[in-house]
Amino acid sequence: MHMPVHNIKAIALDVDGVLTDGTFVWGVDGGEYKKFSFLDIMGISLAVKSGLILALISGEDNPLIDRYAGKMGIVDVFKGCKDKASALNSFAQKYRLPLQQVCFMGDDINDLAAMELAGMAAAPSTAHQAVLAKANLVTKCGGGQGAVRELIDLILTSREGETS
Repeated sequence: MHMPVHNIKAIALDVDGVLTDGTFVWGVDGGEYKKFSFLDIMGISLAVKSGLILALISGEDNPLIDRYAGKMGIVDVFKGCKDKASALNSFAQKYRLPLQQVCFMGDDINDLAAMELAGMAAAPSTAHQAVLAKANLVTKCGGGQGAVRELIDLILTSREGETS
């Protein structure tokens, strides 16, 4: 890893393939549905309570992203994002954080530039091979199946080790 995990102050997450398993369902009414994991929801809740700053950076422009962000209290949301590295940079600058203190978790090739920019690059085990090769951390869990919780637990546990 570029830096110790306990120095991470912010986490930016891709949505599809990271917070979801990468699939979606279209209903007969034309509605689009995605599955999210309660493991990840609890992890994000714990992260926010601990003072970690979170962002969602998605290539999709979907109202479900806003709904998820609202439920989780995530105020930094970049939707329909074609330049995730630029979005990550803007997020870090907003909070005056060096990129070395920011983790980005992605799962596909459109996430690689942001992963290369971040101080820590994480990927769920179900990510594309090119992403797995660039990640500093690959979770045991897949996207939408607790990968985000696994990442957050690792960061929070490393912080506890710092204070003891």
